[in-house]
Formats: sequence, structure tokens, C-alpha cells
Amino acid sequence: MDIFNRARLLLGEESMNRMGDVRVIVFGVGGVGSWCVESLVRTGVRHVTIVDCDRVAESNINRQLMADTGTVGEVKVEAMKRHLLAVNPEADIDARCEVFNADTAESFDLGSYDYIIDCIDSLKDKQLLIEMATRTKARFYSSMGAALKMDPTRVKVAEFWDVKGCPLARALRQRFKKSQQFPKRKFKCVYSDELLENAGHDSSTEQELQSQTGHIRKAQINGSLMHITAIFGLTIAGLVVSDICGR
Repeated sequence: MDIFNRARLLLGEESMNRMGDVRVIVFGVGGVGSWCVESLVRTGVRHVTIVDCDRVAESNINRQLMADTGTVGEVKVEAMKRHLLAVNPEADIDARCEVFNADTAESFDLGSYDYIIDCIDSLKDKQLLIEMATRTKARFYSSMGAALKMDPTRVKVAEFWDVKGCPLARALRQRFKKSQQFPKRKFKCVYSDELLENAGHDSSTEQELQSQTGHIRKAQINGSLMHITAIFGLTIAGLVVSDICGR
């Protein structure tokens, strides 16, 4: 059985060999990151580290790949790892139930990876990851905000400083300018310039909004839909695959 036969037909043996050799780390396996990892593993990437400190909540089921009624309460990275190994039992999945922040950043050895993918929600931690990842030789891709959007045709790719119409990108640029600590090199982002407003109220409980570390990480909860968050994640995966293949 060759589960990658269709990918091999399109990409060729050399590209598939490179796919199996690269090391990828993905920070955040929620609505964006879970679909990104799914696509990478199904395309032949074998060595993947997934980082997320949260447990699956009912409010995740509408958009996160590993979230269903049977996984509520499980550690996200463990549920995701189990799923990925069911796709490819030979995959090397390092599931790290940790938060990336100033206290833990050095433990991740970012320089040992070929690709670093940012799907973090926290503005402060996202800024730190960008600063650290762009100091390495790894290819770095970042997801901007995927909430409050419905139109899939407005999802785009641009260099970070060229992203327009995204409040998250704008807030990050303001933080970089204020601190005078800038990314060391250019990097591509997936974003959308659409910005809607919540039409309903948030019915999630405080417990559902808490991470395993016991604190609420988001200042505000916004509505989001799978067809948008998945497109963000799949687009990042596409950038990685294209880069591996040299296209």
C-alpha cells in the first residue's frame, strides 16, 4: 500500500524524499494549525512537532480538526497526534502540551527545524515567535487573524509588512515599532482583509475558554468558521509544500 501514490505522481520521487526528511514545527493546532498539520502529513511530511497547551472544548468542534464529541476534554496535541498516526503510522509526531512564551521559548530549539509555522493567538507570544523564528535559517510562515470572516475569496498571501486590512497584523507592526525590536528578515503571512462583526453572543463557559495552564488567554472571543480557518491552514501547508518542491 502506498498512501502517497497520488502525491508522488504529481510531485515526483525527489520531492517526496525531501518531504519525508524535513522537520516542521507548528505552534498552535487550533482552527488554523490543525488543518495545516493535517495537510502536511497527508502530503508526506513525516517529522512534525505540534505545540499547544489547550484541551479540546465543545466550542472548538465547529472548526478544529481533532475536535469532536469524543475528544472534548482531551489534550489537543495528543488527540491530534493520535489522528495523524492513524493517517500515517510511520510519521514522527512530537506532541508538546506547552505554551510558547518568554519563559519557555528557548526550550524549543527553533534552529533545528526546516520550517516554523506560527498559528498562535496571543499577540505578545506571536511577536516573540516572529522575532525568534526570523533569526533562524528556517522558512517561517505566519497566520494572521482568521476570525470574523466568511468570504473565502478574500484569503491572501503577502509579506508581513505588505499585509493590508488585518487588525492583527497592524497591532503586531505597532508593537514592533514601539519596541524597536523588528523581525530579522521578511516572511510570508496568510490573511484576509474582510472584517465582520459578531452577530450573536458568546455562550462559552469560562472553563471552556481556559487553557490547561488555568488562565484565560484571549481578551475577546470572536466568531470563526471552519471554511475560513481551514483555508488559512491549508494555504500555509501549500506554501511549505511548494517551497520543499522548489516551485
